[in-house]
Amino acid sequence: MVRIIDMQPLNPTLTKITLEAPHIAKKVKTGQFGILRVDEDGERFPLTIEDWDPEAGTICFIFQVAGGSTERLNHKKPGEYIADVVGPLGNPTELDGETICVVAGGSGCAIGFPVIRELHNRGKDVDAVIGFRNKDLVILEDEIRALTTNCVVMTDDGSYATKGLVTEGLQSLIDQGRKYDKVITLGPLPMMKFVCQLTKKYDIKTLASMNPIMVDGTGMCGGCRLTVGGETKFACVDGPEFDGHLIDFDEAMCRSTMYADFEKKERDEACNLFKMEVK
Repeated sequence: MVRIIDMQPLNPTLTKITLEAPHIAKKVKTGQFGILRVDEDGERFPLTIEDWDPEAGTICFIFQVAGGSTERLNHKKPGEYIADVVGPLGNPTELDGETICVVAGGSGCAIGFPVIRELHNRGKDVDAVIGFRNKDLVILEDEIRALTTNCVVMTDDGSYATKGLVTEGLQSLIDQGRKYDKVITLGPLPMMKFVCQLTKKYDIKTLASMNPIMVDGTGMCGGCRLTVGGETKFACVDGPEFDGHLIDFDEAMCRSTMYADFEKKERDEACNLFKMEVK
């Protein structure tokens, strides 16, 4: 059992959870993830570790309610427990290069923030382009601005900052003369696909963070398989970051929707259960 230290809503769709996990906190590196189970009979789902404190023995995740498990997790309170968390898993982020742009969308900003922080701590010249559907969903803007040379904020509906897509924000920085050794992109699959298409035009090395369906996190189940450069890779052990110019994004997007109806059904059932408990 893993104790919940804190639950902090960040916006209407995202919550930050802090867990007591001293063994993981001592070993985690930037870009690695954990696999959680809310209860003994629950499914296993991956979340990138957003922050950690080796001295306090805590790790943090930012999650979005998508299915039944995350719905149940969102109803937990500090002092309560989840069944378990396994980690750190996956390979740390490749932090080479001197001038890097991190392009993140929505909950991908939670994954991108520790990358930006580590790059800044290493003295890199870091830009960020972060995108959201609307003003109410913006997270971590102030924290990211404090660590970057340029921070471009985009919203789909124009309710805040600049209206448009993250690819437009990245293009604007390139047009201003910013020359990048690397772009790291994190967020929805369609967004990352088009970021990679843009950077390929400029021959900019690009890493895309892939976080597909996972079960065991050790490469045994095959649930997180991807096609990269014509070869089958497993996000849990080979990734989670891959050369974005080699990923078959269309295949990944097709696979990611396979359980969408099931996730909605499980979430609705979890919501109804909590409503009944409240009554």
